[in-house]
Amino acid sequence: MYLLTKRIIDFIASIFLLIVFAPVILLTSILIKLDSAGPILADTPERVGQGGKLFKMYKFRSMVESAHELLRNDPKYHKLYERYKQNSYKLEEDPRITHIGKFIRKHSIDELPQLINVFRGEMSLVGPRAYYPDELKEQQKKYPHTKELVKVVMSIRPGITGAWQVSGRSEVNFDKRIAMDAEYVSKKSIIYDIIIMLKTPWAMISGKGAM
Repeated sequence: MYLLTKRIIDFIASIFLLIVFAPVILLTSILIKLDSAGPILADTPERVGQGGKLFKMYKFRSMVESAHELLRNDPKYHKLYERYKQNSYKLEEDPRITHIGKFIRKHSIDELPQLINVFRGEMSLVGPRAYYPDELKEQQKKYPHTKELVKVVMSIRPGITGAWQVSGRSEVNFDKRIAMDAEYVSKKSIIYDIIIMLKTPWAMISGKGAM
């Protein structure tokens, strides 16, 4: 009953929010094109979804074109990539981020296209973070005790927002993120989802923990 109710809410809410945020989505698209060369949406690899199934997660491009590949393959970014991996796949100072990218990342505007993923049933409004395959692999090597927690987290659809996003977001390391998301799965309920959604606007406005 929970899963059915959650999917109905996701479907209706994603349509409603896409309409409400249409002006913001249009303005952001224009600013991205004016700010730097490249596509409007981020050209990143697929993410790991429910049951380990890979899917394309839509995000506004907040970095230079081909930023994902540059970080991993360009020799001049080697030290930055090592720091990126050591810091739970996050960077406080990232030279690849564009001018408009800094703003939309801080206030989570770059996440708005994920409403399309919610509409399609690949994501939920509330759920665990969707990870890159290589990120999951490397982080489980670094934190081997998280392997069982990862299985729990992969049992449901990833979300646009979730427990860790409203509790520090990028300031929280992988092992703590996975633990928080696994706890969310264990106590999931519509009421808990609503509480997280009510906390999300402040996390967006304040930009706390955003990178």
